[in-house]
Amino acid sequence: MLGIRSYVSPLRSMARGLATVDKSVPVTRLHDAKRKSLEEVLQPTPAKTNVTVVGEYDEVMDIAGVPEEHMEPRTARIFKPAREATQSGWNNTKAWKIELDNRERWENPLMGWASTGDPLSNISMNMDFASKEDAINFCVKNRWSYEVDEPHERHIKPKAYGSNFSWKARTRVSTK
Repeated sequence: MLGIRSYVSPLRSMARGLATVDKSVPVTRLHDAKRKSLEEVLQPTPAKTNVTVVGEYDEVMDIAGVPEEHMEPRTARIFKPAREATQSGWNNTKAWKIELDNRERWENPLMGWASTGDPLSNISMNMDFASKEDAINFCVKNRWSYEVDEPHERHIKPKAYGSNFSWKARTRVSTK
């Protein structure tokens, strides 16, 4: 009768051979494992100390890669965008945006396009902030002066459907 051998992949047999040949690599097998107590696993944590960070904003701007002429004298306008003029809802009016002051532009003589050397000219297209404070912190971190335009909140006057049919002389509409 022929013996049936199970197939062992060459990669697995090589890994098994390497693990048993090298004695410098510690191997813990299941029967060698020692059960630890809860006190050994949950060691006391060291006391936490406060770390003071000095000049964190300076370091952020130094590694940002923005040329120096575009760093300091920037003025940002922080605002909530107005609703679109079309018949759209209030969807994109919740976030705060930043718009930087415009730098010099010139007309490209070859194509006639407007060119600029300002790497931050399109920042207002992509940057949205959840709150006004987040936008202010971003401006402080980048050493920009800022102006905040407070949003004009809409006031909804509560109305009842029955007021359309009330019998007041001012609100009555003739149907003839």
